[in-house]
Amino acid sequence: MKQKALFFSLALLLLIAVDTRAQKSSTILRAGVNFANVTITNDGDIDKNSVLTSYQVGVMGDFHILSVLSLQTGVLFTGKGSKTESGDPNGNTYNRATSNPWYIEIPLYAVLKSPTGPIKFFAGAGPYIAIGIAGKNKVDGKFLGSSFQSEKDIRWSNDDPSTLDYEEGSGYGIMKRFDYGLNGMLGLQVTKLVVSLNYGLGLAKLQSGSNSSADDQNKHRVLSLIVGLRL
Repeated sequence: MKQKALFFSLALLLLIAVDTRAQKSSTILRAGVNFANVTITNDGDIDKNSVLTSYQVGVMGDFHILSVLSLQTGVLFTGKGSKTESGDPNGNTYNRATSNPWYIEIPLYAVLKSPTGPIKFFAGAGPYIAIGIAGKNKVDGKFLGSSFQSEKDIRWSNDDPSTLDYEEGSGYGIMKRFDYGLNGMLGLQVTKLVVSLNYGLGLAKLQSGSNSSADDQNKHRVLSLIVGLRL
């Protein structure tokens, strides 16, 4: 819980520190493809899960601090999750499940940029916080030769992030509503066009009622290819 408090406090302090009166600032409209997965072992292994392809859209503000340094923050609508599969599709017992939660995410990056020119390279990193708002859990397969299929809305806990010692509305089969972690990105800017690769490292466990600092199981991992337009 101390880790959660640290990330929320850091994000708030850095957002306050952004100087909107700086010499240069701009808005970036961005959209991209997400290749999402979820860790399944204490060491953060995801090999037994399959990548879920999703997408993200949003708007970011780029606030100039120094000639080669800026802060970026904004609001994103982004999909995460993973796919799992067990058994033989041609056999009598087979199971396939897809979990696709959707979040409103607020990232914050410190971004280093190459000197002025028609083409700029940049790299950035920073924390993010997110709240789950929608999503589906889908299951289909066969059990002893009989087919089954199910699709349900994701159930979210009613956790208030200000209560750091317990989680409201927790229970079996319920996902934590609040997520947080770290983002890193690499990219280039050609005039107003921005192209980047982003990697999101989730630090909060997904299942309700669990201790996020215990191990690396059940945490989001998202690789994104992003295209943006500077206004």
